[in-house]
Amino acid sequence: MASGFAEGVWALVRTVPPGRVTTYGELAEAVFGVRKGARSVGRAMAGCPADVPWWRVVHADGATAGTEHAREQRSRLQEEGVAFGLDGRVELSAIGGPFSPEQPDRGDPGASPDVPGSR
Repeated sequence: MASGFAEGVWALVRTVPPGRVTTYGELAEAVFGVRKGARSVGRAMAGCPADVPWWRVVHADGATAGTEHAREQRSRLQEEGVAFGLDGRVELSAIGGPFSPEQPDRGDPGASPDVPGSR
């Protein structure tokens, strides 16, 4: 069973529109208020269900997955119109930078992100 944290991350990723990407750091900032939780986001994404568009999450420098899924990620992003540079990284400036999911209300430090499906 997934943790509330993972469910919250997946809910945020589901809000990333086709043709856009977000970063592990953007997701961490949306959940924690700081980008230092990017590795925790990566661990949550490693176990995401099939309905989560995992391919829309890239590294801060635009690099795609460093796993066996790298080709699939690149292919899916290209199908959505995401441009890649000669260095193989997503051209973040060409798509307006990384998509920033809406940040939850941080009034209650124990609250889950206020996103659809997070409760």
